[in-house]
Amino acid sequence: MVGRRSRAVSVYLRLTRKRGMGSAERARAAMAGPPGDHAPPRGLRRRYSIACRTVGDFPSYTVVPRPGRESGTVVIYLHGGSFFREISWWHWRFIGRLAAAGHRVEVPIYPLAPRYTHRDARPYLTEIYRGVLGEFDPARVAVAGDSAGGTLALTLAQSLPEAGLPAPARLILLSPCLDMRLSNPEIDRVEAADPWLARPGLLEAGRVWAGGDDLGLPGLSPINGPLDGLPPTDIFMGTHDILHPDARLFAERAGSAVRFTEVTGAFHVYPLVPVPEAGPAVRAILAAVAQCDGHSAAPEPEP
Repeated sequence: MVGRRSRAVSVYLRLTRKRGMGSAERARAAMAGPPGDHAPPRGLRRRYSIACRTVGDFPSYTVVPRPGRESGTVVIYLHGGSFFREISWWHWRFIGRLAAAGHRVEVPIYPLAPRYTHRDARPYLTEIYRGVLGEFDPARVAVAGDSAGGTLALTLAQSLPEAGLPAPARLILLSPCLDMRLSNPEIDRVEAADPWLARPGLLEAGRVWAGGDDLGLPGLSPINGPLDGLPPTDIFMGTHDILHPDARLFAERAGSAVRFTEVTGAFHVYPLVPVPEAGPAVRAILAAVAQCDGHSAAPEPEP
């Protein structure tokens, strides 16, 4: 069960964030605004070497750990944001934790709705992955993402056999959306307790991202995609998250390939938020990434 700080954050989220996803109209209004600046924060740029390049028509950042700290592992990190919000400070903060542990981090700035759809993101992310394999053995590659980024991480992994590419060593998914139809009857029970997400806004964001395609397609709802051949996969969920029922169902179907971690009462993407429950999750994530190459050096202290 979560502590007092998480309960306070839940109240704040309910007052400031949930209303914006409470209707399709509000979601469309949010999507009509500018997506935001994707540049890394100044503090992160001071601490690490960060390069930006263009892949196709879209940028991607590479965060390099300090000399002498390199683990030999790379994490491709896909940020969340309901497919229309840009990467945020919270994401960069978490990326800094990965770099502090010695891991190189590739941060694709993938195309966002409403201007783009999933059909634009797929080839871009495949090329990012292909480029990483040009430098790293797949046994030293992890693909991670939160929320919408978790969806993209899993759909990317499921599409790799078709692209003729090997699987990464590990998948790490934080509160992923695994069925964009949001038709699981268990969601009705969870929605009132979720302080952040609401079904009407998520459905509208998914509809726009789908660009007219069926929301149940595996490329949009990876719960309907292939389960054979998945690498070891970690999923982190809170029970006060409307995406929790589908994530649990996916884990049950996938069997031993998935290690499912849930925290009773935790909200959406809780590992990214400075609450006590995030600590064990972040440590577990770092341990999972370290298993890609056996690296076990203690991470640098946070700035």
